[in-house]
Amino acid sequence: MARHKVSRIIVIDAPAARIFEILTTPALHPEFDGSGSVRGSMAGPERLEQDSEFGMDMKMFGLRYRMRNRVVEYEKDRLIAWRHVGPHRWRYELEELPKGGTRVTETFDYSYGFPAFYVLGGMPARNARGIEETLVRLKDLAEARQD
Repeated sequence: MARHKVSRIIVIDAPAARIFEILTTPALHPEFDGSGSVRGSMAGPERLEQDSEFGMDMKMFGLRYRMRNRVVEYEKDRLIAWRHVGPHRWRYELEELPKGGTRVTETFDYSYGFPAFYVLGGMPARNARGIEETLVRLKDLAEARQD
């Protein structure tokens, strides 16, 4: 694993386009969020694309707050990443496999800004657990949907 990044991978029995549609629909983010912090979509477009801004209702450590995000990386059906107040990024990379299904890699990239803050706060381990649960929930959601 790269320094100042936390990544996990899952294979989902669904085409990349279906998974990408879920990832680019902010209203669905609470359904696949495994961290328990995303509570709802509060502002922004129905579908995300490069430079889209969207807001989410959040809750962490018992505190409710709102987070504004901006899409900073985007390749249709292959890659999406967003950042918010902090310079770190949440990234999803999708790779369709030759024998079917899609490999999905979710990465929390905290190499931007002040990585020591995240390490001291225990965020890499906390985010790893959240990513693992998110990927399972994303798999369940994508495999249950029909094209």
